Amino acid sequence: MLLERIEALKAQISELTASNEETLEALRIKYLSKKGEVTALFNEFRNVSPELKREFGQKLNELKTFATEKINELRETCKAQEKEANKIDITRPATPDVVGTRHPISLVRKEIIDIFSRLGFTLADGPEVEDDWHVFSALNFAADHPARDMQDTFFINQDEKEVQRNIILRSHTSSVQVRTMERQKPPIRIICPGRVYRNEAITARAHCFFHQIEGLYIDKNVSFADLKQVLLLFAQELFGKDTKIRLRPSYFPFTEPSAEMDVSCMLCGGEGCGFCKHTGWVEILGCGMVDPNVLESCGIDSKVYSGYAFGLGIERITNLKYMVKDLRMFSENDVRFLNEFQAAH
Repeated sequence: MLLERIEALKAQISELTASNEETLEALRIKYLSKKGEVTALFNEFRNVSPELKREFGQKLNELKTFATEKINELRETCKAQEKEANKIDITRPATPDVVGTRHPISLVRKEIIDIFSRLGFTLADGPEVEDDWHVFSALNFAADHPARDMQDTFFINQDEKEVQRNIILRSHTSSVQVRTMERQKPPIRIICPGRVYRNEAITARAHCFFHQIEGLYIDKNVSFADLKQVLLLFAQELFGKDTKIRLRPSYFPFTEPSAEMDVSCMLCGGEGCGFCKHTGWVEILGCGMVDPNVLESCGIDSKVYSGYAFGLGIERITNLKYMVKDLRMFSENDVRFLNEFQAAH
C-alpha cells in the first residue's frame, strides 16, 4: 500500500508546473516541507516491517531526490522566464522600423518580363534621350506625321535660342528595337521595358511620362499566327487561363498589318459590365507584323526575314490588375497608396 502511494506521488510530482516564484514556493511547501507529503511518507516508514524497510527506504529516498530535482528544475525555468520578460534591448529603435514595398509599376513590370522570359524573349535597353532617326524615321514615320509635332513630342533645347528638333525624349521604346536591329543579325527575340515621354496634359487617364514594354521577334518565316499565339499565352499567364483575346484591325506606321488586342473583361468574364463599358472586352496593347521598310532601314533583308512587334503600357496593365482609377497616383509617392501593395510584394 505504501509502495503504491510512493509511485502515485512520484507521478503527480512529474506533472508539476510553475509560472512564477510564488507558485513554485507553494509547491515546495506542499511536497518537501516538514509537513509536506513526501515527509509524511517518511513518518510512516517506521510502521514498515523490518524485512521490507530496505526496499521502501530506497524508494522513499528516490522520491525525495526526484521531488527536489523537479522543484529545482522549475526554479531555473522561472528565473529564465523572468529574465527574458525583463530584458530590454537598448539598441532597439524607439519607433518601429518601416519596411518599404515595391512600387505597383515595378511589380507588374517584373511579372510581364517573367512571362515573356519564359517564352524565350531577352531584355534589351536603350537611352531615353534619343534622336529623330531611332524614334521616328527608322520606324517608317512620314516627315509630316503628327507624332513629330511639338504638341506630341518633347524636343531638347541645346541652347536658349534654338530648338534642336532632332534630339528628343523617346515617345516609345520602339527606339530600342531599332538599335537592336542595327547591331544584331536575326534571329532577334527581345522585349524592351522602359520609361517614355509624351507632351500630354496630366489627367486621371494620361501623364507626360509613363512606362512601356515592347516586344520584337524577327526570323525566317515568322507569321501573324505566331504573334497571335504568343499574345494569347501572355494574356492567359497574366490574367488567368480562361482569358480570351481578340484582334481588331488598326494602323501603326511601323507594322503592316496592324492590330489592337483586347482581352475578355476580368471582372465580368466577358458578360459585360461598367468596367468594360458593357462590351465584355478591354484593350491592352497594339501589335502587328514589322513593316518591310523598317527592316530595310535597319539593314535586314525583308525578302529573307519577317517579324512581329507589340507594345503595351505598364500603367494600363496595372490599372486592370489593381483597379487604380487615377493614373497620377503612380507618381505622387503617397505612402498610403503604396502601402496597399504590401501583400503583392
